[in-house]
Amino acid sequence: MGIFDFLTGEFIDVIHWVDDTRDTMVWRFEREGHEIKYGAKLTVREGQAAVFVHEGQLADVFTPGLYMLETNNMPIMTTLQHWDHGFKSPFKSEVYFMATTRFNDLKWGTKNPIICRDPEFGPVRLRAFGTYSVRVTDPAKFLVEIVGTDGEFTMDEISFQIRNIIVQEFSRAVARSGIPVLDMAANTRELGQLVAREIEPQIAEYGLSIPELYIENISLPPAVEEVMDKRSSMGVIGNLNEYMQFQAAEALGRDGNGAAAGAMQAGLGAAMGLQMAQNPWGQQTSQTAAAPAPAAKAATPPPPPVEHVWHIAKDGETTGPYSKAKLGRMVTEGSLTRETYVWTAGQDGWMKAEDVTELAQLFTVMPPPPPPGI
Repeated sequence: MGIFDFLTGEFIDVIHWVDDTRDTMVWRFEREGHEIKYGAKLTVREGQAAVFVHEGQLADVFTPGLYMLETNNMPIMTTLQHWDHGFKSPFKSEVYFMATTRFNDLKWGTKNPIICRDPEFGPVRLRAFGTYSVRVTDPAKFLVEIVGTDGEFTMDEISFQIRNIIVQEFSRAVARSGIPVLDMAANTRELGQLVAREIEPQIAEYGLSIPELYIENISLPPAVEEVMDKRSSMGVIGNLNEYMQFQAAEALGRDGNGAAAGAMQAGLGAAMGLQMAQNPWGQQTSQTAAAPAPAAKAATPPPPPVEHVWHIAKDGETTGPYSKAKLGRMVTEGSLTRETYVWTAGQDGWMKAEDVTELAQLFTVMPPPPPPGI
């Protein structure tokens, strides 16, 4: 090595990291032989932390700021202190920069369906997916537990482990919540917060935290969803006979060539011709005129109405489902009042029992409250 190269090696270093990626969590400052010069400047920007590892042991953690590496009580060795080694220090120090900002829009999802017991449908299989964010809260612990000596550590290297923890805790939270499947869409925020709280202690062991966790969708198997769609369609159709008559009328109206109308006119003409052939003078006897018309074919009775089942909300919890007969007994027992909130499939949100037409009649058999003073 020439004298110029030697003097160049003794100039003051500037140690810093400018991240030009979106998924790098840890980056090791590359220096020839991992030698840190005396008087070097260490720049730690906002959203970063610097961890010094000296002789294989974690020495110090630097938060955002500008530092002059000059004091001897810091774990920094310089080549100027070892003239007998030809200005090549045997003491090595490594600097690991860590991104402490949030890594957002990370995906999670259930690889296999989750089996849970629904109060209305019984055993069901659920799938769910969503997003979460993660950040480094303890750089020293993260380096020791996860990174090790990896010179460039990305989010992809740990995201699989985090997804497994999220799915595990989500399965437990759904199984213990007791929330009906039809009501889960209205409680995804609460479920996400519950799962995040359960995950936090496990993630903290890695020096990480999950500031946000979102559940975007909870779905049933396609076959079950298809049956539910059919059930919803039947509820919208209502009277099946009237619907079939409406469909037949629409089919006649959609025939733009007038074939249906022509067929009807041809049928009427044939009937009139047959009647005139039987009576060539076009006269009608009084006996024929007085003959009673044939009785009309009795209409098919409509299908019986679908009996609703009801859920009850009280003290922040939901119970049910209950049949209408059961609710009548609860009114007699006093456990169901006019002010009790109830809900059934197809109803727009929770309503007081006295405001539901089908249930209001349950309270008419009960006497009103006595007047004051009696």
